Amino acid sequence: DVEVEVEFKRRKYKGKESTVKRRFRVVCAFNPESGEYHTYLTNIRVEILSAADIALLYRARWEIELVFKELKSNYRMDQIPSANPNIVKCLIWVAILTLMCSRRILQLIRNANPENANRYTHLRWAKVFTQQADRLLTEVVECMGLKLDMLTIYDIYLGQGCDPNVKRERLMERWVT
Repeated sequence: DVEVEVEFKRRKYKGKESTVKRRFRVVCAFNPESGEYHTYLTNIRVEILSAADIALLYRARWEIELVFKELKSNYRMDQIPSANPNIVKCLIWVAILTLMCSRRILQLIRNANPENANRYTHLRWAKVFTQQADRLLTEVVECMGLKLDMLTIYDIYLGQGCDPNVKRERLMERWVT
């Protein structure tokens, strides 16, 4: 746990480039799981957080980063096709609920294979889950006593395939109609 002074150049602002000096704290913490040291550069003073607390804080922050990566990479939270705040909120909730379902099933899988539980990582699992989601949906629908016959599938296509943006101008509309 040491304090260092770092000198760096700021990007140009109003045509001028400036050099700045700042003091930071360098914290090294041993991770017994990996057998490695992790190094953190922070502006959090020693009076506020201990080195161990810094390591825990950055570990939690990294977990949060991974959750957002999973939401964006696998549950399409980065592809929200609307500027309507209500639709955006709904699609964010869909992504979060999908994540929750995925994690619950992942826990069941880990419990079924405890000796390899740590090998079922969140990001890998999310890919497998999304690739098999249509099969899971079919099973859930059938467990509810419903059958996905052609008429039901047709109704799904009819309801879900229609763009809800009624006033959106479409480039090909003039030539298709």
